[in-house]
Amino acid sequence: MEMGPTEDTLLGGRVRLLQPSRGYRVAVDAVLLAAAVAAAPGDRVLDLGAGVGAVGLCLAVRVPGCTIVAVELQPGLAALADRNAVLNAAEGRIRTVVHDLARPLPADLVNFDHVTTNPPYLAAAVADPSPNPSKALATVESSADLARWLAAAVGSLKPAGTLTMIHRSDRLEEIVRHLTRLGWGDVTTKHLPPAARVLLRARWAGVPARRISPPLVLHRPEGGYTEEAEAILRHAAPLAF
Repeated sequence: MEMGPTEDTLLGGRVRLLQPSRGYRVAVDAVLLAAAVAAAPGDRVLDLGAGVGAVGLCLAVRVPGCTIVAVELQPGLAALADRNAVLNAAEGRIRTVVHDLARPLPADLVNFDHVTTNPPYLAAAVADPSPNPSKALATVESSADLARWLAAAVGSLKPAGTLTMIHRSDRLEEIVRHLTRLGWGDVTTKHLPPAARVLLRARWAGVPARRISPPLVLHRPEGGYTEEAEAILRHAAPLAF
């Protein structure tokens, strides 16, 4: 018998989150990504690959007055994202759209101040997909590969907007090549040791530029989160680039 969703919390209880009891479940990546978005009150944010809406909910807590459109491929996860917006009294600020990024985005999804995204980390050619179909779609590229995903992201931004994403460190150079080809080669990166993850912020640039922000160390040698990570993950502090 299929189990119903569980209710969990993020940001020290500031966010309540319904999510599937099995399959892909929200991890710290979503919280870190939301903390890294340089949004301000009044900004419009597009979240691509939103899942159950964790990134948008965390961002809505940290930045009062911003609005978020969440795009998700899987209708079941999108339905939970809608329920989560209501659960957190954010339904007036967060809207969920079911859409496959292999197709052009709806015409109204343009001119965003920021795009945030946590794409599937694994290329289909090298992945060993989960037997859970929903988790497989969330973790392995399918109809939209990384190049298509990034093209959709930058195509929905204002010229002065920013793309913020989190991905595997071993795909960083591939990401930068795609962004440079698209004209968004002003790239700042921030590693997250000991996790094999990297945060990346990209802007439009006539001439590509690479910057490296000091890493955010997640764990103390003796165990547990560092003070800086704890402030972000538990207390909704922004993550500085």
